[in-house]
Amino acid sequence: MTAPTAPPRILILEDEPLILMELSYAVEDEGANPVSANTVDRALEAIDRARPDAAILDVNLGRGTTCESVARRLEELDIPFLLHSGDLMRQGELIARIQAELIPKPSASSEVAERAVALAAAPN
Repeated sequence: MTAPTAPPRILILEDEPLILMELSYAVEDEGANPVSANTVDRALEAIDRARPDAAILDVNLGRGTTCESVARRLEELDIPFLLHSGDLMRQGELIARIQAELIPKPSASSEVAERAVALAAAPN
């Protein structure tokens, strides 16, 4: 008999409270554990506290802040992530530089969560 595996941990970095809540519920519906962060500092703390299996990153976090430092930290740790952004015109250069899968806003939270869980399950 094999031991049950823990559900994947999915970090969600999103500054909009309603979107963060919707994504968290969608991740739970996929059988995973959401780890919510609404700032770069909180996301980095969450990564250091308990390594996620995958992440969903909003690109533009308001007030000139982006997800780039979080994306770089995830890359260093070889943690897969996707970008979820509605700011494609202004953040196009950054999105190209990060080179991650992009799901544009608006999109169904269930689609974003399903893709993040699939990334967590994929062999690296």
